[in-house]
Amino acid sequence: MMTKVGHLPEETSSFVGRRAELARLHTALTTRRMTTLIGPGGVGKSRLALRAARSVADRYADGAWWADLSPLSDDRLLLPTVSDAVGLADHTLRMPVEALCEWLGDKHLLLVLDSAEHLRGPCSHLLAEILTTSIGLSVLVTSRQPLGTRGEHVVEVPPLPVDGAPDALQLFADRLRAADPRAGLEAPGDEAAAAEICRRLEGIPLAIELAAAGIGRHSVAQLAHRIGTRFDAPGLTVGAPGAYGSSGASGFPGGFGASPAPGTSRLDLLADETAWPRRHRTLRTAIGWSHELCTPLERLLWARLTPLRTDFDAEVAREVCAGGPLTPDEVDRALQGLVAQSVVQRDGDRYRMLDTLREYGRMWLTELGEARAAADRHARSFLGLARRAHEGWTGPDQVSWYHKVSDTHLDLCAALEHLLAHDVEGAQEMAGRVGFFWACCGHLSEARNYAQRALDAGPVEGPHRTRLQWVLGVAALLQSDFATAEKYGALCTATALYDRDDEGMLAATYLSGITQLMTGEPEAALEAARRVLRMTEGVPVDSGHRLRCRLVTVFALTALGRLDESEAAATALRRACERGGEFWTRTYADYQLALIALLQGRPEASAAHARAMLAGKHRLRDSFGIALGLDLLAAAIAAQGAGAQAARVYGTGHAYWRMVGHPQRGTPELGPVRDRCELQARAAVGDEAYQRAFERGQSDNAEVGLAAALRTELQL
Repeated sequence: MMTKVGHLPEETSSFVGRRAELARLHTALTTRRMTTLIGPGGVGKSRLALRAARSVADRYADGAWWADLSPLSDDRLLLPTVSDAVGLADHTLRMPVEALCEWLGDKHLLLVLDSAEHLRGPCSHLLAEILTTSIGLSVLVTSRQPLGTRGEHVVEVPPLPVDGAPDALQLFADRLRAADPRAGLEAPGDEAAAAEICRRLEGIPLAIELAAAGIGRHSVAQLAHRIGTRFDAPGLTVGAPGAYGSSGASGFPGGFGASPAPGTSRLDLLADETAWPRRHRTLRTAIGWSHELCTPLERLLWARLTPLRTDFDAEVAREVCAGGPLTPDEVDRALQGLVAQSVVQRDGDRYRMLDTLREYGRMWLTELGEARAAADRHARSFLGLARRAHEGWTGPDQVSWYHKVSDTHLDLCAALEHLLAHDVEGAQEMAGRVGFFWACCGHLSEARNYAQRALDAGPVEGPHRTRLQWVLGVAALLQSDFATAEKYGALCTATALYDRDDEGMLAATYLSGITQLMTGEPEAALEAARRVLRMTEGVPVDSGHRLRCRLVTVFALTALGRLDESEAAATALRRACERGGEFWTRTYADYQLALIALLQGRPEASAAHARAMLAGKHRLRDSFGIALGLDLLAAAIAAQGAGAQAARVYGTGHAYWRMVGHPQRGTPELGPVRDRCELQARAAVGDEAYQRAFERGQSDNAEVGLAAALRTELQL
């Protein structure tokens, strides 16, 4: 859900109590630059942070932004995750931390880092850097322990009160009604039994929610009795024997250290007072009790879902978890059972598991001896996604594939890490197939890193090698590293010729051609593209690589001033893209049509084509393409005499250029057009009015500024 400016997650359930904590947190956020909410898992830190961030978001000119760190297994993706969270998609060769510091340098915003306990050291170092260089930045962290960063203000989050306050009981009742609107605490003794449940669970919100989910199988009084029995039992037993990942010890190899006594679950060791604080043990016991209420197949699914880093749908759950007794149909049934038990949360057709519950399931996965098999299935599933996305490049689902690849970024990275360790050929295929998506989504560093690691991991031949070299070259090109792009263009060409790979030849020619265009050699780019298009006539006309190679000819003809030819080629290319449902190349055909119209003195037509490009780039979430399109649209508006409107669009474009880390980019012929039209806009309204409008566009929320630019009426 978008706030006025920034991004915070949707609140999907009622928020109960916490008035005192919110007041303390409000004071901290308005007087301190870094605040850390600490407390055991399940105590409600994330919900409290979200509510507090939403309440103060309007105090920050640049809004409140949320980064969920729980899916990160180590610190390798910490910087990309935080950069994504604040809207930075850096396209430069700078160190990522340098780019982030510069992006945040003049911002006045609140950054929330959720679930940082497993990355305390790296988070502390990162925050020390960005808080030093970004004086308008405030940070709110949730963690089970303080980070130890200088200037950190720690606020402890206690459980909900259970004596003399209705908060815990209200939460229990709310969650009952959320599961079944007819449910309540009206029967005699229900309210007292529910209060006893909350007391036994020490007011820990997650434990209360899990208990409330058990009402579907028990009355409130029965539930209170069962929980009382469980918590009064010696050793705080957290499970009972059973098959497929039940809470019993029988049949499970390995363990968490010393062997438990006969008849004792290994997870009982988690209740050891010497190992865990009391409240943490209470939550572990409550989770174990909830685990015990699950059917054997629900327990198995709980464990097998834990390799997933991001939200997932039922299809992914079947791919990652089906096997043995857990058939695809059983996955569907067990998934709904876990939703009913509040182990898995559902939002439309998407599902997610809280990190605390994922930890528990991960321990059971280890107990079952299935950790490697589950990681193998996860990697195979996301390799399959990469293949389908690659095959769907030119089809009508291209935009949805873009979003799917972007939204599953952390799962794709986890799968690649596993494949690099256990299946090098699979890693090489996967890095080559998702690399261009990543480059277009702004994950240039990851695209280059994984492609290089895949090449270095072992021998690779054929199309996989060409794709990896091509990904490295395209990423370098987008980072303005033209020497490296030229090198990999030549390597791709040699590899494709050796392998007699027509698609590889088209890909290599696109890479080399765009590099030549950017370095002022349009004649060479045109000649090579036309030659390779003739050589590869057997490749389908709707092939993504063929369409991109045709795009090189359009760019080259424009650069050479052959505008009538370029317009005809761009129009034909756009039609071909439209027939196949291809968006990415189509948007650049629109870009060229806009530039051609502007060069021909047709600014109204230019503006229409520029807006078509921007609409497509917005659907693809391509900040780099949006920046290019806004510059061209501003020039077209200026050429029509609307100086202030042009200045505002130029300002919005500048904000997008900052997102990608470049001052301004584009092929060489664009620069003089941009400069000439900017002078026209200044002359139309005067320097002072131009500057005011430019600064307004620059300071607008990017989405707001883009929406204003896409409006068609001129303000003369």
